Amino acid sequence: MKEVKPDAVASLPALLSHGMGLDVVQPSWPSLTLDEVARLLFHYPQAGAVTHINWHSPRPFSSACVADAESGPLFIKRLLREIRTVAELEDEHRFMAHLRSQGLAVSEVLGTSDGSTAFADGDWTYEVQRVGQGIDRYRDATSWTPFLSCADAAAAGRELALLHLAARGYDAPVRNTKLLASGFTLLNEEQPQAVLGRIQAYIQERPALTAYLAQRDWRHDVTRVLLPFHAALSPLLHGLTPLWTHNDWHASNLLWQADGEPAVVKTVLDFGLADRTCAVYDLANAIERNLIEWLAMPMASGDQRHLVHIDQLDALLDAYETVVPLSALEAAALPALLPLVHIEFALSELAYFHGVQHSAENAALAYDTYFLGHAEWFNSDAGQYLLDHLRRRAALNIQPQES
Repeated sequence: MKEVKPDAVASLPALLSHGMGLDVVQPSWPSLTLDEVARLLFHYPQAGAVTHINWHSPRPFSSACVADAESGPLFIKRLLREIRTVAELEDEHRFMAHLRSQGLAVSEVLGTSDGSTAFADGDWTYEVQRVGQGIDRYRDATSWTPFLSCADAAAAGRELALLHLAARGYDAPVRNTKLLASGFTLLNEEQPQAVLGRIQAYIQERPALTAYLAQRDWRHDVTRVLLPFHAALSPLLHGLTPLWTHNDWHASNLLWQADGEPAVVKTVLDFGLADRTCAVYDLANAIERNLIEWLAMPMASGDQRHLVHIDQLDALLDAYETVVPLSALEAAALPALLPLVHIEFALSELAYFHGVQHSAENAALAYDTYFLGHAEWFNSDAGQYLLDHLRRRAALNIQPQES
């Protein structure tokens, strides 16, 4: 871990962060302080003076808080500049602005006095957003935990479809972020050797990955574990239309209508992994994030089907398709892509753990459990149960060939 400036850690409260499992841990990065936020907001004239910090995020890869300011409550996020530069944050912000212009409920990003939407200071990069409408009911939920109800799953599915509609026509190129990034660049090749070539180039662009994977026979592992799944996806790639997508569609990245009211998403949050992929990629991510309890698996013995939430899966997909019906090819591609959707983020996370956090334990976790293990799980009874369900749905979705 990088050494942080002494004044950045002064007078920090005793806060904890989400770890890589179910336990909370000491945060990797210092929490935002009132003085730090006050200095930052000097560069954001729309914000006004900060008066109070009322919540610190437990997310592990950044420091974030909700602060009261003269102009209203603000969400403030600080990232290591190695993770996101100002230009890389502005990629996200331009996509968010497009979605807002199309009527999607997305948080407003504030601009600095020089017209930027992000601010760099020393080792850090900051962004400031107005707090969106809605209740943060999943504030403390980690990824890989399910919705509270099928109604919430349906609301999330409908909102994801609306995002995909709003994203049409946004034609920015693929991002070039190196750490903690989710994309569809490694898999989007029909031939296995081309996939291996893309992975090789991806590794060479990241020195930390090159150093770590020198001790691993990654080509053998990819050929053994991942390429058999890719063989099912390969003939379907031509029908997946490029689209800018969210890529981290979890219940905790949504603000909700108040408890006791119908389940409705009021605001969409956290576009840190947004990129040019395709709609099916985003749907597969939503399933992987919300409907498979990966963190509970080490404690589960025997049949793991209860850790796959088929009822919520159907609710999410049914609601999505009331807005944007999947083509027959897209429906077939969803079970083909699902076992592989995590691999690009897993590799970028490995680069972060090895090159930035310098954690041998987390780097091994990213490679053995995330990159390979999650794909291998789909060969299990529970994994096949999930894929077979999606295949049955796809079989019902066969439509006449368009002329």
